[in-house]
Amino acid sequence: MTVAPQKPQAPARPASVTDDLLRRLVARVSSDGSRTPWPLTEVYTGEVLVELPQSTPSDIERAFGEARAAQVRWAATPVKQRLEVFKRAHTLLIDNAHRTADLIQVESGKNRRMAIEETCDPPMVMSHYLKRAEKLLAPTKRGGPVPLVSHSTEIRVPKGVVGIIAPWNFPFATGLSDAIPALMAGNAVVVKPDNKTALSPLFGISLLEEAGLPKGLFQVVCGEGPDVGPTLIDNADYIMFTGSSATGRVIGERAGRNLIGCCLELGGKNPMIVLDDVDAEEWVRGALFGVFGNTGQICMHIERIYLPDSRYDELKAAFVAATESLNIGAAYDFGPELGSLVSPDHMRRVQSHVDDAVAKGATVVTGGKPRPDLGPAFFEPTILEGVTTDMECGVIETFGPVVALHRYRTVEEAIALANDTEYGLNASVWGKDLDRAVAIAQRIEAGNVNVNDALATAFASKGTPSGGVKASGVGARHGDQGLLKYTDVQNLAVLKKQVMGPRPGQEYGDYVGSMLSGLKMMRRLGIR
Repeated sequence: MTVAPQKPQAPARPASVTDDLLRRLVARVSSDGSRTPWPLTEVYTGEVLVELPQSTPSDIERAFGEARAAQVRWAATPVKQRLEVFKRAHTLLIDNAHRTADLIQVESGKNRRMAIEETCDPPMVMSHYLKRAEKLLAPTKRGGPVPLVSHSTEIRVPKGVVGIIAPWNFPFATGLSDAIPALMAGNAVVVKPDNKTALSPLFGISLLEEAGLPKGLFQVVCGEGPDVGPTLIDNADYIMFTGSSATGRVIGERAGRNLIGCCLELGGKNPMIVLDDVDAEEWVRGALFGVFGNTGQICMHIERIYLPDSRYDELKAAFVAATESLNIGAAYDFGPELGSLVSPDHMRRVQSHVDDAVAKGATVVTGGKPRPDLGPAFFEPTILEGVTTDMECGVIETFGPVVALHRYRTVEEAIALANDTEYGLNASVWGKDLDRAVAIAQRIEAGNVNVNDALATAFASKGTPSGGVKASGVGARHGDQGLLKYTDVQNLAVLKKQVMGPRPGQEYGDYVGSMLSGLKMMRRLGIR
């Protein structure tokens, strides 16, 4: 495994991340300053970058009040005019991609390659909905119960103020991309980023406002989940949450009590089935990203790989060799292929999963240790064998650069093992025979299944809804559903003449007979 020298000099903070910029960004947080601020640190060094204000319940209520006032005006703005803001924002986001990547790296510790890829997600979401939003939000006229004299119109109405709880692993992408369709639909947004990674979404919101998004429409509150979550949910008209299944259950329960909708993208224990006709070289290249991309901190990343018994040793050797050649280190350039985990606390959680597995009989094939010589939250890319379901990493999402290899004898066995989990977010199937691979993929219990890719093809297909099944979530982002979920439907029905009932002097039985005959005739004519 290629690593930086012992006791390396910490990389210099990017020149674009100035103290003045940091102060201006955190000033956007709704906070009266009465709560102790959060020391937001640079992950590579552990040094405090800025004191992040924390929001009280009163701060959150004030943020919602300002958002509601702005939302009334925004909802009255024609859709075409709203979309012009996002056309300008698309350009601004791309032009500022490197500065955004600097902020993402500083706060999350991810490598430069992944940080740049993250900056591309909001423009991709914008581009998709700029093509679809006007059509999706336009009133749709439909027939009524009686031809010619009645009709109904489906009118899309914004929910009001959408609360978004964004995770730390993709703070810029989730903080903005989930908000974009909500804003296009005429809503306001109050986002709660994770304390550790609030800088990049704050910067993204500043770019949206530079593009013309009305001030006050997109609010930010900060704090630990138990401190701010209840007030946020109680004031919102809809909730979008990305995070753990345990927290998702709490949020869904509170949203249900408030009779508001929610979309929950939750955890995964994502499997990969490798078929016996796979191209080993292509598979290794794709599996490296699927397992170790973003240092394993991707909801859809692969944690379980099932290899055919007939090629197990060959495929294992190739994957181990490629893993051990990965360049891991702290740098603000494109050198390292793996960066840091998000925090020392999370690094210790990942280590605990590996230690638990080893204590219960698993074998570390490669990796398995922290790398304090690289930074306070680095952990080696790790491959395990002999992982069972009585081990934490056998059933619980590890969310780090750790994967378990398993043998299978028959495809039926592999499918059963892949589905033997409470989760169902993402899965992957690899093989040269595409028809065979697709047929197997369709039997996997997951909201996203990639063939000859690990995760990116599904997630980057913005026209198709992406969500989880089982304990991996409710609802979806992307596709038409990803925008329409932020709206309510008003059914506006018009009757031009009173015809639904017996005519004056007509016996009710005669009226029923004519009504039933009419229903049959309309069915034959294709009217109803």
